[in-house]
Amino acid sequence: MSIQQQWLFPHWPGLPDNVGALSTTRRGGVSPAPYDDGMGAGGLNLGTHVGDLPHNVARNRAILRAMLPDEPVWLSQVHGTTVVDVAEVGPQQVPEADASLSTTPGKVCVIMTADCLPVLFADKQGKTVAAAHAGWRGLAAGVLENTVEAMRAAGAGELTAWMGPAIGQYRFEVGPDVRQAFLQGARDASGTRHVEAAFSVVEDKPGKYLADIYALARYLLHRAGVAEVHGGEFCTVSNSGRFYSYRRDGVTGRQATLIWLK
Repeated sequence: MSIQQQWLFPHWPGLPDNVGALSTTRRGGVSPAPYDDGMGAGGLNLGTHVGDLPHNVARNRAILRAMLPDEPVWLSQVHGTTVVDVAEVGPQQVPEADASLSTTPGKVCVIMTADCLPVLFADKQGKTVAAAHAGWRGLAAGVLENTVEAMRAAGAGELTAWMGPAIGQYRFEVGPDVRQAFLQGARDASGTRHVEAAFSVVEDKPGKYLADIYALARYLLHRAGVAEVHGGEFCTVSNSGRFYSYRRDGVTGRQATLIWLK
């Protein structure tokens, strides 16, 4: 099976021709269990912080690098809202941030996940791209809005977005604190309705909800002025043969979602 068949290349209508984007899966690498591909072969774990041997991660990153115009600008993700310009990051730097943008052809933005939501952005003129890591904390705190603002400050025009593989709405059980965090960020009655619709009560579990992170992100993106939002059809937890999932496995690898200007 080729790399093209093992990874995800977004179905993203309207994406400019000069923009490249992809999302890896757990397939196509060299890492052994519990970082393997779920089917008895090596896994493409790209995380250096999850317990996998460094030389395995280095080989996996080299496999990914062969598909890209340059080494991705890796981030130290902390569930925050900081956005960095990849052109300003030195070759040995790993900035603490949860989103990155680029206006420079060949520079690659990358986000690692294992249930959190990766969101890719591009402006329709093909001048600016970005990638954001949206776990529920960062999502509620405004990481997507900050990314949109940073792109506009960098000269982006009309934006379009694609949501990569994340935990699905039927597997993301949360407490009332998560629901309340989003309700506090709702600016009006319409926002409150959108947030409430993204949480459903878990039967026989008082105070527990199933959260639809895709619906929450779509609402926040639309509120920020991103009218076209694609993707959102995957569930990392449910598909053990394709995706790493921290909630499902605990000790596991990380897949990556990337975007760049050609």
